[in-house]
Amino acid sequence: MLTYTIKRLLLAGLVTLTVSAISFGLLRLSGDVAAALAGSDATSADVEYLRRYYGLDRPLPVQYLDWLGHAVQGDFGQSLYFKQPVAGMIRERLPVTLTIGACGILFAIILGIPLGVVAALRPNSWLDRAALTLAVCGQALPSFWFALLLILLFGVMLRWLPIAGFGSWQQLVMPTIALGYHALPAIMRLTRAGMVEVLRSDYVRSAYAKGVGRPGVLFKHGLRNAIIPVVSLTAVQLGFMLGGSIVIESVFALHGIGHLAWQSISRRDLPVVQAVVLIISCSYVLITLLADLMNASLDPRIRVGGVR
Repeated sequence: MLTYTIKRLLLAGLVTLTVSAISFGLLRLSGDVAAALAGSDATSADVEYLRRYYGLDRPLPVQYLDWLGHAVQGDFGQSLYFKQPVAGMIRERLPVTLTIGACGILFAIILGIPLGVVAALRPNSWLDRAALTLAVCGQALPSFWFALLLILLFGVMLRWLPIAGFGSWQQLVMPTIALGYHALPAIMRLTRAGMVEVLRSDYVRSAYAKGVGRPGVLFKHGLRNAIIPVVSLTAVQLGFMLGGSIVIESVFALHGIGHLAWQSISRRDLPVVQAVVLIISCSYVLITLLADLMNASLDPRIRVGGVR
């Protein structure tokens, strides 16, 4: 297990480094930052001054290494628009995104896995059809449209929940449902497919033949093996939530890292955009790493195959 963990850590570091280099290059090649900062009325001398002032006249590899050296120390530079340290802006906004992302994935797991198990135990029943209908609706509804429906129903018509802001648990209910409902169908369907396959396997029939009770067969032999691909899928969905929460944050006026990214992109604030991309990439890599380690602990064959 230790060898497998070390290999996964090295691979995660390499992926993070590669993503940071590619994103840095793409952002720098997307346009002339100095010209955008100077404005349409600026002269060529003004643009050249800004280019030298911000170090944009240096070779791209030199700019990247300089930025990376400061980034590993927690220094992402200063925002070109807000004139504030980028690290402080990230620390202020990141808890909002992490909170709604964690709540959203918990909502999807708490509903998706039990629904998948129930649907697998009674295939082609009304429970199975209802679960599949829920999955189809979740995949068909855009998250922003579903969020607006929640606001209209629970915030405007019934007035049960606040429609904006961050601070109380009531303000987290609708963002959690809107964000988690989009991930719920995939988790439910994969759980159902895994349980259907596992329940037809020989070792499950052998467990029944040995006199193992139904709960023991379902949870110890069935769900433990069927949950392995679900863990990986959950990690991917959580990564998508952290990176794609900009829509939900905009709808519910949540000033998280997604909303900050949208503001920075529209204003060509490259230091902030680069920092957000790095933070989200690191979060995604860390989540998938934890999912791989969890799967390896559930199934020893994974870590044996990984070592080889």
